[in-house]
Amino acid sequence: AMVIAPFLGPNVALALSATLGDNTLRNNALKAMIAGFLIVIALSVSMGYFFEVDPSIPEIASRTQAGLSDILLALASGAAGVLAFTTGAPAVVIGVMVAVALLPPLTAFGLLIGSEEYTLATGAFLLFLTNIICINIAGVATFLLQGVSPRTWWEAKKAKKATRKTMAIWFITLGFLVVVILLWS
Repeated sequence: AMVIAPFLGPNVALALSATLGDNTLRNNALKAMIAGFLIVIALSVSMGYFFEVDPSIPEIASRTQAGLSDILLALASGAAGVLAFTTGAPAVVIGVMVAVALLPPLTAFGLLIGSEEYTLATGAFLLFLTNIICINIAGVATFLLQGVSPRTWWEAKKAKKATRKTMAIWFITLGFLVVVILLWS
């Protein structure tokens, strides 16, 4: 599942929509992300409910707490995801990097919810949210550093406003999550 990386395209599209101020692209990206989120949650909660889940195994335990190093991994994943699309790098390789940051914590969250380990599940969900935010911050920053912008001046003005608004929301949300993560630890 990680090689398929169902969150790679939607996250890059979300970052691009913020860079270009494209509301249609943003809405389509959000729909795809929500669909992927719901599929992963439905499958993993079902598996957690029907099968015994040992939260102490390293593959699950390592995804139940978010830390500052996880933020760096997610930022690198976001930049790599955008570079894959803009430079022609193999998307499968980059997809694995993005998947490492998103699918395991989301799957751990579902498994732990299904097995009624709510405290650990909360940690996994915080990690997932932090990764989504960081991947998008890095994605927008990478697009901007590459000079990606709309073709016309009136679209550029709209895009600049959308980019500032989106980045402000992402940074405020990340700041809030960092506080929660530090208090949670």
